[in-house]
Amino acid sequence: MDQRLKAADVGLRYLSVAHRVRKTVDDRMAAQGLSLARTKVLQALDRSGAMHQAALATELGFAARSVTQALEGLERDGLVLRTQHPDDRRAKLVALTAAGNAALAAGTAAGAQTLHQIFGGLDYKRLASLDNLLDAVETSIADAAKVPSS
Repeated sequence: MDQRLKAADVGLRYLSVAHRVRKTVDDRMAAQGLSLARTKVLQALDRSGAMHQAALATELGFAARSVTQALEGLERDGLVLRTQHPDDRRAKLVALTAAGNAALAAGTAAGAQTLHQIFGGLDYKRLASLDNLLDAVETSIADAAKVPSS
């Protein structure tokens, strides 16, 4: 069997399994009131404190409009507070609220519990093996990024 075909088949299976893990975690977190996407926004604010809305978009790697829409929903739900920037009347500062902190904690706990349910059934040897394989995949990704595709 052609080695590249086999590698591609395994790669596609990995993508499929990773998608299912992500969807399961997202569904469980959303049931607690906070999707993965919303969690990323709140985590950035939790790490950095109040920040300029444009800086938040840059940190998340999202388009400014996408962040604005996400923040509108989070603000409507009382999870963030947007205020006028003191030095720039056109800009908004975004901060996590107490309700946002609580939602972040609940969503993070739901995500961690789901990941434990998925991966906790693996014995230590298999979990360590998976961890090593993921290290190898990350190295391959970094190497592939350095070489122009042909």
